[in-house]
Amino acid sequence: MWNEKYNNEQFVYGTAPNDFLRDNAHRFSPEGKILCIAEGEGRNAVWLAEQGFQVTAVDASDVGLAKGRKLAASRGVTVNWIHADLSQYVPGVGVWDGVVAIFAHLPPDLRSRVHADCVDSLKEGGVLLLEAYTPEQLNFKTGGPGNPDWLMTPEVLQQELQGLTFEQLQKTERDVIEGIGHTGLGSVVQVIGIRYPATP
Repeated sequence: MWNEKYNNEQFVYGTAPNDFLRDNAHRFSPEGKILCIAEGEGRNAVWLAEQGFQVTAVDASDVGLAKGRKLAASRGVTVNWIHADLSQYVPGVGVWDGVVAIFAHLPPDLRSRVHADCVDSLKEGGVLLLEAYTPEQLNFKTGGPGNPDWLMTPEVLQQELQGLTFEQLQKTERDVIEGIGHTGLGSVVQVIGIRYPATP
């Protein structure tokens, strides 16, 4: 599905970073190690690399990642590209200063496991930035999956991201203009979560 979607010269979601990520990337440790999951054509990973972060991008689409490599080369930056399905990818434990999940919509069972793995993979003080569409997005029809089970709510994410302290966990409506894939007012949930040491 994603190889077919990305198999053209145009970047489906554009080449600019996601607005929520751009506005909050300063929360990551300078030059920190950042993992971008479901990174697609690489727009967010490349931008983060331009900001001086050490970026690893994971996606199941080799076509999307190939476009990401070209984008990185055109911008003169390096990203570690990993071709892997998230059902098989293991991000490690205590590895990353930041994890980025931008519109990383997955089936519920897989999503809950991936989210738990992302929490475990953060170093102490590490930051997770997540933006996703909510079920209300089905009314807008401006992007995102058509299956409501793949959409997210603050309540679901609070359960799936246990172990984080939430500096932001909110549902909001905003204009999402990202290429031809996201094209107008949308209903999103936004998360800024910090991995603090467990209290005794």
